[in-house]
Amino acid sequence: MFFVDPSGDDSGPGTAERPFATLERARAAAAPGTVINLRAGTHRLTEPFRLSAADSGVVYQAYGYGTAAQEKVVVSGGRRITGWRRGDDGVCRAEAPGLATRQLYVSGRRAVRAAIDLDQELTRTETGYVIDDPAARSWQGEVEFVYRGAYPWSEARCPVSRISGDERSATVTMAQPAFGWAVRLYRSVIAWDGPGAGESNGADAPTSAENSPAFLTEGTFALGGGVLHYLPLPGEDLDDVVAPVLETLLHARDVHDVAFRGITFAEATWLRPSAPEGFLHYHGNGYYDGGPLQTITFAEGQGQVTVPGDSAAMPGNVIFENASRVTLEGCRFTRLGAVALEFRGDGAGNVLRDSVVDEVSGGGVVIGSGARHHRIEHNHVHHVGRDYHGSPAILLSGTRDTVVAHNQVNDVPHAGIVVYEGRGAQVLNNLVHDTMQVLADGGGVYLSGSQGASYASGALIRGNVVRDTITPYNFGLYTDYGATWVTVQGNVVHRADNPVVLNVSPPLEHVAFIGNFWDADPGDPPGGVTLVGNTTLSGKALDDDPTVADIVAGAGLGGPRQA
Repeated sequence: MFFVDPSGDDSGPGTAERPFATLERARAAAAPGTVINLRAGTHRLTEPFRLSAADSGVVYQAYGYGTAAQEKVVVSGGRRITGWRRGDDGVCRAEAPGLATRQLYVSGRRAVRAAIDLDQELTRTETGYVIDDPAARSWQGEVEFVYRGAYPWSEARCPVSRISGDERSATVTMAQPAFGWAVRLYRSVIAWDGPGAGESNGADAPTSAENSPAFLTEGTFALGGGVLHYLPLPGEDLDDVVAPVLETLLHARDVHDVAFRGITFAEATWLRPSAPEGFLHYHGNGYYDGGPLQTITFAEGQGQVTVPGDSAAMPGNVIFENASRVTLEGCRFTRLGAVALEFRGDGAGNVLRDSVVDEVSGGGVVIGSGARHHRIEHNHVHHVGRDYHGSPAILLSGTRDTVVAHNQVNDVPHAGIVVYEGRGAQVLNNLVHDTMQVLADGGGVYLSGSQGASYASGALIRGNVVRDTITPYNFGLYTDYGATWVTVQGNVVHRADNPVVLNVSPPLEHVAFIGNFWDADPGDPPGGVTLVGNTTLSGKALDDDPTVADIVAGAGLGGPRQA
């Protein structure tokens, strides 16, 4: 057994009386079977903490884990910002040469980047925009344009290269290749009559601009030229200001039989959106990174959208790669700038349980291709996608026999639980509410693609409660884009635009809705979809139904636990 204390000494023996100072020193001393106890305080990393196969078989835990005396332990990739000076304009400034970050936390509170809505008249040109407002020439700093709804389910970000102009207008030159990529990517054609018909391009209409001192309002910040600008809230002091600087807190590769218990992972960023390539979001945590584009035709040829031939994915701030039998228990993932937790590559039997994921710029938890027999259970995932609004709370992509059970997911800007093509996923007894808060065309639980080779090997969506799916054009339970071999059974869905969707392109095949309760009739099923024993109830009838009450009581953080 070893001990690590932020005030310790790496030259010591790592005992309770003379603890190590760093995780790196404890890692080097540990052998399989060792328990490393982290003492209270913030353990600040200056570089990512890395584990390899040789570091397997070790437990890292907060001292006193599981007892009333458990200590509060934070592993942080942040840098404290000091030396603030208040100007006559009320703005506080701190010299921060070399600082690169996209987030700032003041006394633990998320300070958002200064922003304005772009409600001026903009004309897109080959290199950017002309704005019919000369005031835009004052937007100095490292400005970024945001494109909310580039596609209804997408939100892009492109850096501005420079702003010039005259007394009549401002000329905005956008960074390349991001702007050129955006023009090619966000192109759609709608052939039927009605709103949005014709050809459109999401790059035509940026919705907001961020990160100029000219945009500051109370509680917001801007960073540029090595200077942080922050306009404090009334009465706010700046004794505890942290800027995340590391992009990775923990990267464990090829490890097995490792556990982390009772540890908070906090303060990391992700800098890719600030690069000239920008962040051209497509779906979920995926984004376009150059390469071929494809045209997808839908609605019997009446609609077309352009999509990436192959998309990149937002990385995790905590990564387990090719790892097996890893347990993360009683942890918290917070104040993070990308995906909070990612299981990447081949691996089997990893578990996240009894943990909290919140205040995350991107996605909450991602389990990627090659993963087998992972479990995500009894966790609370909320207030994710704070900066990248297409990010889901929990995402499975190419997994096999993954179980997502008894979690609570809420306050998410787009979809709650997303399952892409894979095999044997089980989404069981989760409480999912207040999703789809910003973008459109998604759902509380979303599936697409083939999920197996039979109902027995396919996806099972059972016992979930999905409510309050907010923005227009959403579905509580959304089986989309050729979903195949899916059983949707015994769920409760209410207060969505529609409880489920039955007609999509490519069409659903071997999808069965059995014994669900919802508050709107989904309509007649097409071939390939089966509706059996479902009940439409609304208002008080839904609330008073005893079977519904049992499903509600069994969903979320309560319920039985795997032995």
